[in-house]
Amino acid sequence: MNRPAATLISVFAFAACALSAPGCHQSRAPDVTAAADAPAAAKVAAAPAVGTDPGHAGMGTPLTAAPGHALAAFGAGCFWGVEDAFRHVPGVVATAVGYSGGHTQNPTYDDVCTHTTGHAEAVLVEFDPAKISYEKLLTAFFEIHDPTQVDRQGPDRGDNYRSVVFTFDDAQAAAVRAAIAREQPSLPRPIATKVEPMRAFYKAEAFHQQYSERTGDHSCPIARKLESL
Repeated sequence: MNRPAATLISVFAFAACALSAPGCHQSRAPDVTAAADAPAAAKVAAAPAVGTDPGHAGMGTPLTAAPGHALAAFGAGCFWGVEDAFRHVPGVVATAVGYSGGHTQNPTYDDVCTHTTGHAEAVLVEFDPAKISYEKLLTAFFEIHDPTQVDRQGPDRGDNYRSVVFTFDDAQAAAVRAAIAREQPSLPRPIATKVEPMRAFYKAEAFHQQYSERTGDHSCPIARKLESL
């Protein structure tokens, strides 16, 4: 998906987690020592001014954006990297990672990794429509992963890694379908992205929240250029 760009900004795009081993972050196990040893000043300097409570997310509780804001939700593989990507998109005001699209309540990370709950690793995004449109968020979504892969991203395999957009209303659903039609001619294989209504968002464990930003560990993403939005 090479597009002409007048102005480029450097962000992390998270297409394939190409350096990781298959399945549920097996090669990205918790590294408490590395996180503790990271210089605090460096982590503060690298952290964008983006919040961590989109829609007052909880364990399946109703989601409500702040006045003047809106919500969006995306699944595009490893949610550590996907969240980090959206936290670098101007106009995004808060993000959190969690589980959506399944048929069980209160799933844990271990539950989702059994591939029996139906949940996708998802990133909930609260954004300011005065600064960025939903359509531009969709542009970023398609840039940061391979939407033609079915139930996987790179070596990470399973329905929890599926390409999916969880929509909050009919207008968002229509925008996603229009974006799929727009993107398809530039891709060699059919787009596999699912369009599903947001039913419930279960916020993931604290360890997973803003993981790349907190630890400086970018083992999942591949650095790319993303067009300025």
